[in-house]
Amino acid sequence: MFSAPDDATAQRMRNARISACTALALTDLAEGPIWGYAGRTLSGAVTSAQGTGWLRVVAEHPDKAHGKLWDGPKTAQELLPPAIPRPVLHDVHDWQAAGWAYRAELYQHTDATVISRSPVLEHDPALPKTWWTKLRTALDCLAEVPTERIAVREEYIRRAIPEYTGCDIGQIEWSTAHGDFHWSNLAGPDLTILDWEGWGQAPVGFDAAQFYLYSLHTPPRPPVSARPSATSSTPQPHAWQN
Repeated sequence: MFSAPDDATAQRMRNARISACTALALTDLAEGPIWGYAGRTLSGAVTSAQGTGWLRVVAEHPDKAHGKLWDGPKTAQELLPPAIPRPVLHDVHDWQAAGWAYRAELYQHTDATVISRSPVLEHDPALPKTWWTKLRTALDCLAEVPTERIAVREEYIRRAIPEYTGCDIGQIEWSTAHGDFHWSNLAGPDLTILDWEGWGQAPVGFDAAQFYLYSLHTPPRPPVSARPSATSSTPQPHAWQN
């Protein structure tokens, strides 16, 4: 998702990944591991006696190694139902070294591929209708999960919406949301929802609204007259276009 950080940060995170692999008895398979923002995370495939997995290493200053973002994936594993498709978190390992706190998260490996390298979708994702059905079911199920976690602060909503829309805010109805619902956190062809750091309470429909905005650059559906007939040799429109 992001470029490699400065050399010192990159080497520190690579060393942390080596430490995590040693502690969890893993063999690193990642020839080109994936960087998070500013080198905060480093992720890639690993293997162990149990098979192939996915290792994500997170770094934070010790006084910030707690709270919503730090514990999001762990609490998601503990509290979210199986109807919400996501990689299983098998193990968590915490340690500190040289003034940094680290957390290694060992996930189930999935063959699903992220829909877009960018949060904003710029192409037809060609997803089957079953993907969209599962997406709706997952969001409906997530909305009903009880939690005290906060994904979006009410103070922010009451400040930002009038500032950008000129509309006043009345009573806000809340439900549970992913909180960062965009195309690079969604995988297919079997629906998989990634990155559960920031999940929690948000205004009803928050994930759907985010998803819609990140989809606005998708090529528009062609007019009916321009669509191929059922007998044409031209490929039929994808589910996204229907």
